[in-house]
Order: sequence, then structure tokens, then C-alpha cells
Amino acid sequence: MPTLLDTYAPPADRYDELLDAHGKPRAHWRPLVARLDGLGVDGLDARAQLVADSILSDGISYNVHAEGQEARHPWELDPLPLVIAPEEWHYLSEAVAQRAGVLNATLADLYGPQHLLAEGLLPPALAFGQPGYKWPCVGIRPPGGIFLNTYAVDLARGPDGKWWVIADHTRSPAGAGYSLQNRIILAKTFPDAFRQLQVHPLSGFFRTLLDGFARLAPSEGEPPLVVLLTPGPGDDSYFEHAFLARYLGYPLVEGRDLTVRDNTVYLKTLRGLRRVHGILRRLDDDLCDPLELRADSAVGVPGLLAAVRAGRVLVSNALGSGVLETGALFGFLPGIAERLTGEALSMPSVASWWCGEAAALDHVIAHLDDLVIKPAFSDMSLPAVFGHTLEGAEREDMIARLRAQPHAYVAQEWIRMAQAPTWGPAGLQARTVGLRLFACATPEGYAVMPGALGRVAASPHQEILSMPRGGVSKDVWVRAAGPVRRVSLLKRRLGVIDLVCGGSDVPSRVGDNLFWMGRYTERSEATARLLRATLSRLSTGEDDDESSLPDLLAACHHMDILAAAPDPAASADEREKEVLAAVCDPTQPGSLASMSRQLSYSAGQVRERMSSDNWHALNRMARLFDRPLLSVGQALAAVDRAMLDSISLAGFALDDMTRDEGWRFLILGRRIERLHRLAALIEVVLRFGDAARERSLEWLLEATNAIVTYRARYRRVPEVLPVIHLLVFDDSNPHAVIFQINELDTELDSVARDLGHPRTDALHAMREALHRFDLTRFEADDNRLACRALAEQLERIADDTSALSETLHKRYFTHTAPDARTH
Repeated sequence: MPTLLDTYAPPADRYDELLDAHGKPRAHWRPLVARLDGLGVDGLDARAQLVADSILSDGISYNVHAEGQEARHPWELDPLPLVIAPEEWHYLSEAVAQRAGVLNATLADLYGPQHLLAEGLLPPALAFGQPGYKWPCVGIRPPGGIFLNTYAVDLARGPDGKWWVIADHTRSPAGAGYSLQNRIILAKTFPDAFRQLQVHPLSGFFRTLLDGFARLAPSEGEPPLVVLLTPGPGDDSYFEHAFLARYLGYPLVEGRDLTVRDNTVYLKTLRGLRRVHGILRRLDDDLCDPLELRADSAVGVPGLLAAVRAGRVLVSNALGSGVLETGALFGFLPGIAERLTGEALSMPSVASWWCGEAAALDHVIAHLDDLVIKPAFSDMSLPAVFGHTLEGAEREDMIARLRAQPHAYVAQEWIRMAQAPTWGPAGLQARTVGLRLFACATPEGYAVMPGALGRVAASPHQEILSMPRGGVSKDVWVRAAGPVRRVSLLKRRLGVIDLVCGGSDVPSRVGDNLFWMGRYTERSEATARLLRATLSRLSTGEDDDESSLPDLLAACHHMDILAAAPDPAASADEREKEVLAAVCDPTQPGSLASMSRQLSYSAGQVRERMSSDNWHALNRMARLFDRPLLSVGQALAAVDRAMLDSISLAGFALDDMTRDEGWRFLILGRRIERLHRLAALIEVVLRFGDAARERSLEWLLEATNAIVTYRARYRRVPEVLPVIHLLVFDDSNPHAVIFQINELDTELDSVARDLGHPRTDALHAMREALHRFDLTRFEADDNRLACRALAEQLERIADDTSALSETLHKRYFTHTAPDARTH
């Protein structure tokens, strides 16, 4: 009977993770292989599609920066896990924990007594001669003497099956969040196999990480507040930052969300300043403090290093820890380990030569074919070069560069890395694989996450493991020797202080972005409704004196949806082109595609606060405009889908979100936007001439989602008085102007009461002006004066609503730098 392995042909000169030397599945793989065979090709293709759909719907991505452009790429996850046997994991975890301890001790010495330099165990140029060494950090001892609260290491397996270290990550190790996301997806993809293989869960590691920060943070009796500091949405791994923050329960903050006063770090929240006791940073060392580390940093926290020096805040990892992210250290690490711990390293580093030493440089040039040339320091943006690929002028150029700047290069032995099975359109293929393991500090040493971020090359013959270059990730299943115990990240026991402080950490920037997310959600829905009315009439081809299409186009231009005022002499094709651009051209301000992009931006700023359902709707909406829409029918379908997704987002906000301060500003944004657009749109229609006004009432009711209510209530064609009453004065209609004013008034009362700020009287003035308006003026045969008077009143309401938005921004979001947004 044919099996999936029949077509699997790994190269003979590499170690294969799946098959042994006899071509048989290794013992720890056999249960999984049996289940995969049971699924067959069609079953595996279905599981692969499930994985791809999960990534797309959850918005899992990373950012790629190239040639001044930034692009967000979906995360790549191979549907087949990499399986590790229990006994092998025991060796790996102990070796990684030992190495983390050695590196932590190395940092303590480099920023302390510097015995390693004095005794010649480490060349001074490797410390003082690179940007990673931070002189302002000399003499600082972090809480508990822990410089590396977290640590990651890249491992590769050679042809003989032995593991080698190929890179250390000591600054702000990335990837643990992606590992967790991979596990969540694959555990759902192969639930039976996951249980049968008794795979170690990952949650216990993150529980240990949380406990470590709570223990080490200098809280002085206060409940410790730990934040995750991110450079922002433009960072390569911003998705991971947001995901980890939500999973760990930490506020996700940017540098502008924090301030230092009297050597103490504070979070700027909607309620005021709240002390921060710990920072899990995702910033490079030199970007963290523009006062002492790098003056041009726009993402750091001025004064942060002073707070660290005063012992008032825990920063993980310690500032300056990036000095160890160099392969040039590998050749010296065995001696360092013996000196600092009295033990030999359990797992060797790949053989390395720092070209800054003359003898090493000579060896590298003589053995170039067997080596990989890499930049010596992590801040150098140079690609790795395989010596055996260089010929002629390229080889001579490489040697010349080595001789010109020898200290800038390190050479490592070229390891024929192990390969692992992957599944794709070509079936089962062997590709180069490497692992990134993670560790965190505990009172007993370092705990290693029982899993890893697996990375496989983009093609069967590629050596470099790089996600931006098309690489694919793998979930790593570490099998347990017996039944596994599930660990929850929830606190074992909550105290009163947890209940009191649970909802008071909404940063001003988060409130600002939630406010604009509310506005853009409402703006997208309103734009979609108006465009749907326009497209419906455009599709009929009617163009006579009774057609309301010219009036609709004029209204779209007034509402900044159409780029230019409609030309009465334009052809039908020209009109169609303009309307289609208003739907799908993301570069046109006011278009539905542009609104979708703005909405995605604001939502991306608060990614950690969005549920999966929210992200599914946002991602569906963004994908609607990936391709140009070539017909009115396609545009109508996209508009309908966008409107439904906008409604879904509104439903999630009303039914699924906790009523905390962030939610209040989301709702305030929606109410302000709806009030502004309602007043502005009704004003447009009231200023039309008599005939245009009468024929516009039908689409006005459609665009304001009131057509069904009107027909059920009046059972007659639309007339000015009942339409105006329904859309302006009916306080039971959720799409009426007065309804928005009343709801805004209630929300602003709650915000002012909770946050202690005086409230504005603008809404009271709007309400009183509408109450004084005499509707009987519309009963006259000639109601043009009444229409003009109400239009002027609605224009003032729209202007006052914009002013109210600015007032809220100044009052509650003053700590947020201005964004380029459409107001």
C-alpha cells in the first residue's frame, strides 16, 4: 500500500529529522507518520488550507522593509510539526539553560569588574570596539543581578546528528510569540495527534516568565505594572508584540506613552499617570533613551536609563545586553564559561574565527570555501556569504574587504544543516531546518520553553533560514515521557487590589486610536451606504430629468467621497469610472478603500485589544480592495460586503467589549462621526432645489438606514416633513440627529465623571436649538425658507461636532503625537 513516505527523498549527506539511516521513521515520529498516512494527500492538503486560512483570518503577519518600502506579509507556517524526542529535549534544555547562565554572568562582568578583559579571556576590542557596548550602563546592576531575563538561541544540527549554536539573541529576543501562535494553530489542525504524542504545552513557560517579572520588578509593595514596549506598527514583528501583550496581559505601549519623572517611569493613561515597575522591551538598546544612548531616537523614553540606574524600574533585557549578539564571541566562550562557572559548555558553538585577530584572518582566507562570512556585530546590515559560492572577481573582492576591515567580520564553519519534511504543492519535501529556543530567568536558573520556533528554508536547495527571504516556520512538538500537565496563565488567586486596578491602564494613545477606530468604522459604513445607493442607480442606466443620480453624485462630492464635482456633460463611462474609483482606489482620499485602510491602521495600533472576530472582519474588509473592481456589479458586491463587515465591527463593540474607558472612547468616536455625517448629508439635501430635494428623499432614507422604518410607519412615498422628522427630530430613531446628541451627552457624562474632567456644553446648545425649531414651517406650500433654516442649523451642528472632537483630543489625548488623519 503506497504511503506518503514513498516520494520523500532527503539528501544522503544531511541528517534527516524524520528518517533514520535505514530510511525508516524515527521512533518518536512514528505515531504522527501513521496518522498522516491515514489522512492521505487530500487530507493533508485540506489541513494545509486550514492552516493558511487561520493565518489569514487572524491577521498573523510580519513586516518586510526593502528599498525604503514597507510591506506586510502573511506569516508562513508549515502544516507538519517537527517532533523532538524526550531524551533529546532533556539535553537541549539543559545545554541552553547553561549557556544562558554563562552569558548572563558575562554581562555582569563586562558592566562590572571586567575580569574577563583584564585576564585576556576576551579581547577589549570585542567589547569596547563595537556599538553594542553601552558605556552609560557600566556599573548598573539590574534587579536580582539578572541581565538576561529572556534569552533565545539559534541551533543547527550537523550531518552527524549533533547540535551546534549558530547565534545568540540577548538584546530583545523575538519569536516566542510566533511559536505560541504556531502551536495554537497546529494543535487545532491535528488535535488527535497532538494529544496522542503527549506534546509539552507552552503556557507553563509564559507563566514562569510572568512570575519572574512580578518577582524582580521593584514595586515597593504596589501591585507591579509591567508593560511591553514596542517601536510601533512599523516594526518587523509588531504582530508578535501585540499578540504577546494580549496573551501576557501587559499593556502594549510605545515610547510616547511613557514619561520619566524623578527617576520613575510612568504610563500616561486616560486617568493620569501610573507608575510602571517593569518594561519588557522590544526596542534595540540604543533606541531606548534619547538622552543617554542615541539622541535621534524618536521611539525611546527620555530619562529611562536614569530610572534604571536608580533601581526604580526593571528593563528586560538589561540595556547594553546586545553586546553579546556577535558570533565573534564564540571562540572565546569556552574559556569564559570555565572562568565564570567552572564548567565546560554542554553544547558547542559552531567553529568561529573573528577576523580581528591576525591568525584568524589568515585561516579564514586560506579556508574560505569551507566557511560562511558574516558581519561581526548585529548592527551591521550585511548578508551572510557562503565562501564556496564565490568565484573570480567576487572572491577577490571578499578577500579585499576582509583585509580592509578585519574586525567587522566573523567566519563560521559551513555546516550541512539537517533537513526536515515539509508539505506543499509538490507534496512531501526535505528542506534545511533550524531551531530557535527560548529561556527565561528563574530563582533556580533558567527555564527553557518546551518547544521552539522552527524555521525551514524557502526551497529544497537553499541554506539561509530567513522569513523575509521566503522561509517558512514550523511548530516544534517536544514529546513528554508521560502524561502532560496543562498550566493556565490566569492568576491562581486574585486579591482586592487586582479588582481595583484591573481597568485603569488604558494609555492615552490607545484611547485616541480606539476613538478613531470608532470614527472610521462609522465613516466606512456611511460611505458604503451612500455608494450603494449611487451604484444601484448607476446600474439601471437611467439618465433623465427624473433620475436622482446627479443629485447623489453631488452629495458624494460634498461628503468628500468623489474626488471632483460631477460634470453634467460627462459620459456614462466617465461617471462609472469616477464612482468605481470612489469605491476601490486606496490612493483617493474619502474612497471606501481609503477608509478601510485608515480603519486598519487605527485598529493595528491597538491590535492587542482586538478579538479574533474583530480581526476576521477587518481582514475581510481589507481584502475586498486587493484587486481592482472592473464593473458596477463587482463594486456593488464589495460595497455590500464592506457594509456588513462595518456592521459586524459595531456589533462586536456593543456586545463583546468590556465597558472600560477604551470602549467609551470607541463609542464616542462612532457617535461623533454619525452625528457629523448625518447633519452634513441632510444639510446637502435641504439645500437642493425643490425638484432635486423631492427626488433625493428616497436615497437619503436608504443612505441613513431609515427606509424600512419610514415605509412601515407612513406607508407612502417620501415627503419632506415626515422624512425630516424621522432623520432629525425623532429621538427613538438610532439614525436620527437628536438620538446621536442624546447618546453623546450620556457617554460624555460618564467619561467626565469617571476621569474627573469638566464636560462641554456644546451638546446642550445643539439640543436646545433643535427643540426650538418649529416643524410647522414645513407645512407651508413653499417650505424653502424652512429648509434653508434647518440646513443652517445642521451646518452649525456639524461644525460644533468637529470642534467637540478636537476638544476631546486636547483634553484626553494630549500625550499622543499628532497623526496624519482625516478629520
